[in-house]
Amino acid sequence: MLVEETTRERAENDAPILVPVHELTLPEGRICRLYVGNLTGAQDGAALLAAGITSSLNVSLNIDVPPLELPDGTHMRRAKVGLIDGLGNTPAHLAAAVLALEGLVTQASPGKPNYPAHRAGHVLVNCRGGRSRSVIVLAIYLHLRAAGPSRRLRARSRISARRAAIPRPIRCRPCWIWRRRCWPAAGCRPLLRG
Repeated sequence: MLVEETTRERAENDAPILVPVHELTLPEGRICRLYVGNLTGAQDGAALLAAGITSSLNVSLNIDVPPLELPDGTHMRRAKVGLIDGLGNTPAHLAAAVLALEGLVTQASPGKPNYPAHRAGHVLVNCRGGRSRSVIVLAIYLHLRAAGPSRRLRARSRISARRAAIPRPIRCRPCWIWRRRCWPAAGCRPLLRG
């Protein structure tokens, strides 16, 4: 089934979108702000630098985000876990995206001669439009990092969607399957450092 984009969605694809969703305080005291965005935002060096974003997770199956050096000489650290926009993702795909995001959030940025210049900063999760795959990955990540059982994945999804100005909640059947399968067995939660 081919899903047509709305006029608004087509216009959003052409403008850089970088929306702050949540701020984490890491154990070493560093603040890491999580952003949701689109492909255009992930390629806009000036916008990324202004937001303090130095790492990105691309969750689009069909899009590769090229390497990028920011105007200050910092090289963007890029990661990718390709998800399908809609049905077709397995719980393993979603778990991989969540763990890749945790890696970008917590990974050190050592200065080594054979590494491109990089510094710790904020993290962008992007897909092509910044409306579905990236939002649900952030929702699952925040759900797993939340302290206490009162945090609910559906609520996190609605919060992330509102911040990204998405008019309706994201419905992602594999997310709920993944939640049921992984959560009781401890799943990925012990791997997150929150």
